Amino acid sequence: MIVRLTGILSDVMEESVVLERDGEAREVLVPRAAVGTLAGRRGTEVTLHTFEVIEGGQNSAYQTPRLIGFISAEDKAFFLRFIGVKGMGVRKALKALSEPSRRIARWIQDGDVKALATLSGVGPRGAQVIVAELKGKLDGMALPESAEGEVLKTAWSLAQRDALTVLTGWGDSRADAERYLAEAAKQGAAFDHAEDWVRAAYRIKAGQPAM
Repeated sequence: MIVRLTGILSDVMEESVVLERDGEAREVLVPRAAVGTLAGRRGTEVTLHTFEVIEGGQNSAYQTPRLIGFISAEDKAFFLRFIGVKGMGVRKALKALSEPSRRIARWIQDGDVKALATLSGVGPRGAQVIVAELKGKLDGMALPESAEGEVLKTAWSLAQRDALTVLTGWGDSRADAERYLAEAAKQGAAFDHAEDWVRAAYRIKAGQPAM
């Protein structure tokens, strides 16, 4: 089993990335929260903590091996707990984890069903199941209060706030829109107009540099 993979990050897509090493290119599925972070590291060497799954099932005519990758070992450990929840398969979990795993763990620890319900494909009933099955079982994976405050603290400019309104109005979740804009700013974007931030955000979403 491949538990860790290092290579040059050659491509970032909506649900996966490609790592190249020694003439081989491997596609690795990643959580939604990791896409924005990795988009800014294209062309550099990265290490992902991985595990393998077989898609298709025992009775399927086609069984496809897949690598699932995470930026940290802690993210991987949380994911393995998360997919143990009733009704939470690998693909569903990858889409649901659009927030940092430690923030989601905090929501679970606090029993914050409303916040959990905003995750893609979860909903109120799914959020209740997650809390019922995982609360008190995450072994310190949750952010402490002070740390979470630092993660959530973002000073948006007026142009960025207007861009957030546009992005969410066009269908992106608030969490995704904030992540795209934060990554654009991290790459050096400093625009005075909302439309420029929107364009930069959609470049990040597409796995391209912000500028």
